[in-house]
Amino acid sequence: MPLPINLKDLLHQRTIEGERIEYKAGWNPDATLRTICAFANDFANLGGGYVVIGQDCDADGQPVFPPVGVADHQIDKIQQELLAACQLIQPPYFPLLSVEEVQGRKLMVLWAPGGQNRPYKAPANVTAKVKVPHYYIRRYGSTVEAKGHDEQELLSLAARVPFDDRFHQAARMNELSHKLMVEFLDEVGSDLAGTAPALTLEALGRQMNVVGGTSETPWPKNVGLLFFNEHPERWFPGTQIDVLWFPDGAGGDRFEERTFTGPLGRMAREALGYVQRNHLHETVVKHPQRAEAERFWNFPYAALEEALANAVYHRSYEERDPIEVRISPDELVIVSYPGPDRSIALADLQAGRAVSRRYRNRRIGEFLKELDLTEGRATGIPKILKVMAANGSPAPLFETDESRAAFVIRLPVHAGALVSPRGETGSPEVTPEVTPEVTPEVRRLLHVLDGELSRQELQQALGLKDAEHFRKAYLLPALAGGAVEMTLPATPRSSNQRYRLTDAGQRAKSASAPS
Repeated sequence: MPLPINLKDLLHQRTIEGERIEYKAGWNPDATLRTICAFANDFANLGGGYVVIGQDCDADGQPVFPPVGVADHQIDKIQQELLAACQLIQPPYFPLLSVEEVQGRKLMVLWAPGGQNRPYKAPANVTAKVKVPHYYIRRYGSTVEAKGHDEQELLSLAARVPFDDRFHQAARMNELSHKLMVEFLDEVGSDLAGTAPALTLEALGRQMNVVGGTSETPWPKNVGLLFFNEHPERWFPGTQIDVLWFPDGAGGDRFEERTFTGPLGRMAREALGYVQRNHLHETVVKHPQRAEAERFWNFPYAALEEALANAVYHRSYEERDPIEVRISPDELVIVSYPGPDRSIALADLQAGRAVSRRYRNRRIGEFLKELDLTEGRATGIPKILKVMAANGSPAPLFETDESRAAFVIRLPVHAGALVSPRGETGSPEVTPEVTPEVTPEVRRLLHVLDGELSRQELQQALGLKDAEHFRKAYLLPALAGGAVEMTLPATPRSSNQRYRLTDAGQRAKSASAPS
């Protein structure tokens, strides 16, 4: 069964062992069963995890290449023993299994998503005469027995499945879009992308874990409706991002409003692109004493991206309040509901040390991570702090109240950004420019992009054979930086999609042209 992730990318990125992945050089039924049980318990609501059999790693948890692999004659034997071992888990739980090939070696990959009927128990020793079951959880990169307070907390999770992973019994499975699912798998480079178009809607939905229930009465999961339905606001009112611009400040009478709806990934990207095009600008200050000009942004894009992705990830979709992006000449504010978990102290939040024991939307985080919109490991706030400091901006503010009714992220404007996004001029020595940061790869792309070209035409013009390398190193950075735009932004995977330079991209192309 193909996986809904790109295993080769996962391994080649040298993803180290952690709470969501464990490497095993050989088949060990006892250790493997304990880890499967821990992933099924999903103590931190991270979405379960993966066990990769046949992949060895070094002392730091880094995968070693080429992998040891699993011999062909062992695969059937391991599958039979795995089936017998998993029957010992209480209540019954069976991971999904896939045989993958990496560098000519066979690997057995077990995908164990968070279970619907936790907590789960498993015996420590599969072959023992007296099999005593225990609760297991993941702690950093290890599987440990849940004892004391951890066991009590795990028991309290019984029948408490996160909202995004629940069945939506008011909807039918055909509310999911087969087309959107196939496009998602293709975009993230999933191993499942090649066979997905031929699968039925139910089969594809089950492999992506967005469909549950029995074969007689399958149900879509909330996360499936949020990502793979054209109008998730029908099922979850308030699923939208409102962008408001206050030219006279937040207390002024004038404002402009733009609302973004649709599947979560598309909604987030369209809102980010709109704010970037209309409200972010770079200021260039030329100093007569030195040749190098000073450059900074009124609001750095990377901080905006992290803040908005954080809101999409962590807001409650049971509440009807939309995410708001409120922009004024002085600050950019993102408001979402409710606030962070009560286990996070306000002082830690402000200092960028906020680490949650449990995530509100484990499955939403999985899909956002696949789309490169978030890392999902409590890195958002530290990254916002780092990016704002690197831009020379004042420190961001993270606000909530004791009741945690809302979460507010404030990005103050850079003190030197004397020109508003709407073009009012300031000092003649200060020049506003919307000029994206251009990597060498993006620069090459800009110089071959003339008019409107398809992805295949661009790749051919650059002389690149690897489509995935072209997408990640050239096309996605150019789109994210605002240098290139789609002709059909509402349907990113359309066969009629073409790409063209934006005004900012044209300036960047001219600025980097050889003299």
